[in-house]
Amino acid sequence: MATVPGQLIWEVVKKNNCFLVKQFGRGTAGVRFSKEPNNLYNLNSYKHSGLANKKTVTIQPGDKDQSVLLATTKTKKQNKPSTLLHNSVMKKEFPRMVKAVKNQVTDNYYRPDLTKAALARLSAVHRSLKVAKSGVKKRNRQALKIHDRK
Repeated sequence: MATVPGQLIWEVVKKNNCFLVKQFGRGTAGVRFSKEPNNLYNLNSYKHSGLANKKTVTIQPGDKDQSVLLATTKTKKQNKPSTLLHNSVMKKEFPRMVKAVKNQVTDNYYRPDLTKAALARLSAVHRSLKVAKSGVKKRNRQALKIHDRK
């Protein structure tokens, strides 16, 4: 079975697909977002499209507490959707997750153009997973200095 080039797929789906979200911006210029999977910035563009590109990167919150899921597509499995994604769950501290994402996306020459977007998405997902500490805030228990005026 012959594969269809990504640019042709993009020309077919760029103006009308089920993932498209059209919102009006300034004046008559509309802002177009996309809810498709494997789209890091959720923008309707060829660079970030998860439908038109063979190599995509996804960063999502994981199932377990404080885990992040990094998924990349396998280029040889385009015809088998069930085995298309290579998932890796990261449960490390944030600097180690940044290093792992950079290693996967940039250093392996997978999609170096998506490095900035992947790190921004990782930062946003990690920030959303932080749980606010509940309870009474501790007061500073240092002794107050009282100056005598004479």
